[in-house]
Amino acid sequence: MDHIVIIGNGISGVTLARHIRKLSDKRITIISAESDYFFSRTALMYVYMGHMKFEHTQPYENWFWKKNRIDLMNGFVEKVNTDSKKLLLKGGSTVSYDKLVIATGSKPNKFGWPGQDLKGVQGLYSKQDLEMLEKNAPNNKVCNRAVIVGGGLIGIEMAEMLRSREIPVTFLVREKSFWNGVLPAGESAMINEHIIEHHIDLQLDTNLEKIIADDNGHAKAVVTDKGETIECNVVGLTAGVAPNIDFLKDSGIEIGRGVKVNRFLETNIKDVYAIGDCAEQHEGIGSRRPIEAVWYTGRMMGETLAQTICGNPRKYNPGHWFNSAKFLDVEYQTYGWVFSERGKKETEQHFHWRHPEEKICITVAFDKDTNQFLGINTFGIRMRHEIFDQWLTENKDIDHVMTYLKDANFDPEFYNLHEDAIVAKYNSDYNKNINPKKKSWKRIFSIA
Repeated sequence: MDHIVIIGNGISGVTLARHIRKLSDKRITIISAESDYFFSRTALMYVYMGHMKFEHTQPYENWFWKKNRIDLMNGFVEKVNTDSKKLLLKGGSTVSYDKLVIATGSKPNKFGWPGQDLKGVQGLYSKQDLEMLEKNAPNNKVCNRAVIVGGGLIGIEMAEMLRSREIPVTFLVREKSFWNGVLPAGESAMINEHIIEHHIDLQLDTNLEKIIADDNGHAKAVVTDKGETIECNVVGLTAGVAPNIDFLKDSGIEIGRGVKVNRFLETNIKDVYAIGDCAEQHEGIGSRRPIEAVWYTGRMMGETLAQTICGNPRKYNPGHWFNSAKFLDVEYQTYGWVFSERGKKETEQHFHWRHPEEKICITVAFDKDTNQFLGINTFGIRMRHEIFDQWLTENKDIDHVMTYLKDANFDPEFYNLHEDAIVAKYNSDYNKNINPKKKSWKRIFSIA
């Protein structure tokens, strides 16, 4: 009986284990030094904010693993010997495998800032990071101010967490507008406003120069490239993440930024695979990046690799890009590709609509020569994944999207609807005469 060893108990590793068990009786061991049991990483912020306890982030009861014959091992893998098919764990013990899956996720980026390893300086990724933040910033008496470095999704989550305890926050963002390498200008500007309205000191076009220590080796201030010194007790480093693969040096496994894999998620070493945030495709799939630190792609990789390991080789095919997030209390969804001004192709055109009063907007990308629908971003409006997935697959044009936009709305009953205003602006901008169709459950269910 093959022994499948999975390093990492995040969404990709646990999904893989569950699906291998559904398909086979293979022996399965998951090794993790982070936590005893799998938990939802995206829910960590709500533990700090008091909305749930840590045990509420665990999707499965503790008895689930024994019942499904999935062995859990708490340990830190220090070295992989692919010749002998053995793992060396911290403390000296070893584990043998027949097939090895690396699912070790990410770690926060550090860029060599002076003081980046001081006490009070931390990221926000792991259970240990959550525990550290609880210690470093339990309230606004212990933490008089926090400085967050890096303007991505993790940074805005950390800001929201700290503000929930009324801790003053300064947010250093190197771009001239928040997340403008991803978001078109209109959306980025709206999020700038939203951050400031939540009493967060947003400093755009500003870089961290160094972190200053007090006499006890704890962070006491940061210095920016504008020459400003900002006193603080906590520094959050949220300038992105990188694959957590340092332990693979000298293993013979090919690594770039991440663990190099083919479409079957195989490495260059027989019987060794990689999935999740730490896996790097030799070439990105379509417009996707070679490394995707996204929850749902990790889950999909786990499901795909389970088929291959159980004798049904299957290529990883993530389909059309989609994602969702939350900017404080504004929900964000994206389907297909809507590039920022920095990434737009010459033929990509944007239609943008923004509510005159509320933080609600959409941007639709389309080909200006063919009118083919390319993607949509929505803020404050929930949309149906299946609808956009089909429209993208069928290469629908933007006029079709505008005509049937009401079908895509997924907001709860009694929410205000904005499709008429959106289509009216589209008609005005492009001299069209689209008459939006009423929502049809028959059409919706035929797709879903």
